[in-house]
Amino acid sequence: MNALSKDAAGMKALLICLLSILTHTAAAQQVKAEATEDWSWKPPIVTPAKKGHAPSDAIVLFAGAKDLSQWEHLDSSAVKWKVKGRQLTIVPKTKDIRTKRAFGSMQLHIEWKTPDPKTDHGANNYGNSGVFFMGLYELQIYESYQYDTRIYYNGQAGSIYKQYTPLANASLPPQAWQAFDVVFEAPVFNTDHSLKTPAYITVFHNGILIQHHVAIKGPMVYAGYPKYEYHADKLPLVLQEHGSQVSFRNIWVREL
Repeated sequence: MNALSKDAAGMKALLICLLSILTHTAAAQQVKAEATEDWSWKPPIVTPAKKGHAPSDAIVLFAGAKDLSQWEHLDSSAVKWKVKGRQLTIVPKTKDIRTKRAFGSMQLHIEWKTPDPKTDHGANNYGNSGVFFMGLYELQIYESYQYDTRIYYNGQAGSIYKQYTPLANASLPPQAWQAFDVVFEAPVFNTDHSLKTPAYITVFHNGILIQHHVAIKGPMVYAGYPKYEYHADKLPLVLQEHGSQVSFRNIWVREL
């Protein structure tokens, strides 16, 4: 092919490219803006949370003494934990509490603080507690501020206990109020009770992303490996009593 033929071929290719661009542009201009507008569902209006209060569509689980009526111990007895103002504090040896209401997928906000380590007696306690989604899947509470080897990393504050170490240690000192903001997606089971979709969880600790949509491996187990077993679509939320006087306040959920 001589130089003239090469130039002609190059010009032809350029013209084809320009024609293609003009054709696609013209086609795009023929689509009206209204064709890509969605009017099928109007989002409800929700007033955002203010400090110490819940959003307008939230279910408030604890904001003071009156809210204890929404909780019970696992044997259905009245809650023996201590309430002072808007603060709920674990009384050691009284055992876990659970919501009377059952939940599945949710957005959870919960504020907590660990006690003074000098008064937090018990072997390896250090502000030990946990939030159990559906009573099975544990998000760990622990005094983890600037610790060294106090506990294994997948057991520190913000871990999915014995499954996932948090992406960062966002812990504040003991006796300082801290917050978890959580999106929990409940597991889904097939009609034959086999697992279809595992539970997923995203956690912000004091505003820091520490768990990013991780697939929970199964219910919490201390020794061994977790394994899913079929359960109801909704189950109570559980707060753990582990011998440590951890306190809670401003607990609310939004069902998803």
